[in-house]
Amino acid sequence: MATATEPAAKTGAPKNRLIGPMPRIGIRPAIDGRMKGVRESLEAQTLALARSVAALLQSKLRHSNGLPVECVIPSRCIGGVAESAETAALFEREAVGVTLTVTPAWCYGAETMDMNPLYPKAVWGFNGTERPGAVYLAAVLAGHTQKGLPAFGIYGRDVQDAGDTTIPSDVEAKLLRFARAGIAVATMRGKSYLSLGGTSMGIAGSQLDPAFLEGHLGLRVEPVDMTEVARRVTEEIYDKDEYARAVAWVKDHCPEGRDHNPPTHERTRAQKDADWEWSIKMALIARDLMVGNPRLEELGHGEEALGRNAIAGGFQGQRHWTDHYPNGDFMEAILNSSFDWNGIREPFVFATENDCLNGIGMLFGHLLTGTAQIFADVRTYWSPAAVRRVTGHDLQDRAAGGIIHLINSGAATLDATGRMTAGGAPAMKPFWDITPEEVEACLEATTWYPARTEYFRGGGYSSGFLTVGGMPMTMSRVNLVAGLGPVLQIAEGWTVDVPEKVHQTLNERTDPTWPTHWFVPRTEASGPFRDVYSVMNSWGANHGSISYGHVGGDLVTLASMLRIPVFMHNVPEDDVFRPSAWNAFGAHDLQGGDFRACANFGPLYGR
Repeated sequence: MATATEPAAKTGAPKNRLIGPMPRIGIRPAIDGRMKGVRESLEAQTLALARSVAALLQSKLRHSNGLPVECVIPSRCIGGVAESAETAALFEREAVGVTLTVTPAWCYGAETMDMNPLYPKAVWGFNGTERPGAVYLAAVLAGHTQKGLPAFGIYGRDVQDAGDTTIPSDVEAKLLRFARAGIAVATMRGKSYLSLGGTSMGIAGSQLDPAFLEGHLGLRVEPVDMTEVARRVTEEIYDKDEYARAVAWVKDHCPEGRDHNPPTHERTRAQKDADWEWSIKMALIARDLMVGNPRLEELGHGEEALGRNAIAGGFQGQRHWTDHYPNGDFMEAILNSSFDWNGIREPFVFATENDCLNGIGMLFGHLLTGTAQIFADVRTYWSPAAVRRVTGHDLQDRAAGGIIHLINSGAATLDATGRMTAGGAPAMKPFWDITPEEVEACLEATTWYPARTEYFRGGGYSSGFLTVGGMPMTMSRVNLVAGLGPVLQIAEGWTVDVPEKVHQTLNERTDPTWPTHWFVPRTEASGPFRDVYSVMNSWGANHGSISYGHVGGDLVTLASMLRIPVFMHNVPEDDVFRPSAWNAFGAHDLQGGDFRACANFGPLYGR
């Protein structure tokens, strides 16, 4: 419970903590430019259609920081090259990062199309018989494909009447999926990935590849040695008032668990108290390194106050840091959570072991959903036979085909306890929907264990909790392949519950001081999703990023915008939405066509 020293958490106002405006969606009302009859009959209808789309997007979407998504519409329709140029200039002034062209009629494709190569773009051709919006849609998409400017085509299944500005449900679903992914792409452009340290324990994912981050994502790499954290601790370059507030909050809300070290390896009480001090300071300093802190300038640290404009980051930790200093588990868990001593706020994206490739998957999930993301080892597949042999229990229901143990060194977001609710079911929610009571529940479900010193010689604390079952989840991972480049894999599934004794028995075989998430992917008739074992056996790396909800369709759309092929997924075919140009690379082989299209068009920012 909150005490007099620390009030109940309150939701902070949505804000942009990074440099640069939030990207807007440009709505482009295209029209048949022939005047003296044709254009005049369409102007009002076309603008009304554009405003209807803007109203939908603005009512349904928020940026991951909680701010509303805004749309920009030109004052008149686009009937030719001059108005295309006027609209392009408007969009540049208004920080547009995504464009959507709408029309109920025929228009001159090459004259009215969006030619900016960096904007994710889509075209909705109204399905009506009075005017040939569908004909324009087909013609302009062919132009986009021919010019190497892939665009998403949106065409409603059912014919609508002229002047009908309602948006059918199938069109709405595609508009929202395109807009969510497009905003994510535009939000990343020009931001940074903060690499605190280098390669952790030989993990390839923490060997950062600037060509990938810059060429495909528009991110710059900001490498900072871990000694900068030590310097700021020893020179006291942090807000001491906030530090004191954080210490009081930790004492009230972060209970210690028993020390699992043998007596010969236990740290003294004085060492453990010092570990807490270091851990809290590390969290403050990592945040300041990512996004800056104006308070530091007031304290005379103008350079340190600026930050690195980092939309994501990671901490190497093992072993060069953790052999001597406390581990980064508390820092990583708190940054990745939707709350801290300042209240409820947007979670950060911060990768354990500086696994940038997993951090990018977390970034994708956060930008698409606004929720905190789980970083975990894809540790163990427990078959039904193995569980029965070790525990005597027969797995039931969703878990009947086996379970995957997702677990890592105590750094997962506390949101992942599953103690929030939506519609009466366990959930992870965008920070603007989280209540103070849900924050308390997440904190009460978490125990902080002294770090195992065989792993972490410098001490520290690891968060331990068990994720509640029944939550829909999507696990993803970016991998780099020599000669091919980045690829993405996606597994939609659920967290599951197992009996407490079964959990304890299985968990004690690894490290009970770390968070556990029991996960079951949705299986299919064949391929890598034919059973749970095959998913585990086909997973491309030791880590996975896990997002609340079944968001694989959004990830597929986002990946196509970034020219990242998806080599393994269990997303229903109706939810796969890619640019129309992808059909030309194999309409009967969607996965192979994805690879060929991405290779053909190349990295979004790579030309």
